[in-house]
Amino acid sequence: MMNFGLTTRAAGALTSAALGLSSTANAAPSALSSAKSTVSQLKSQGYHVVVNRVGTAPLDQCTIRAVRPGPKVLAHRLGSSRLHNDVITTVTNNTVYVDVAR
Repeated sequence: MMNFGLTTRAAGALTSAALGLSSTANAAPSALSSAKSTVSQLKSQGYHVVVNRVGTAPLDQCTIRAVRPGPKVLAHRLGSSRLHNDVITTVTNNTVYVDVAR
């Protein structure tokens, strides 16, 4: 039983690290912010925001249910060195999912 608990904790830690939850923690909404202002704030921080909506109310009347990290969009290009075929990878976009309801 102890082995199962250790495995579960290790898997949770690895998942959190892989998702980069710390990068979106500062973008998480406060209890006082509206869904519309949170989406605007995330966009101004450079995130590509995908809104998952339940209901048909306008965004400024919605309540935030979750803010989740999404995939990073990467660009690959060859380096300038003629001796090595270096591939340079840069992050061009960070995606975040905002779940709202009303």
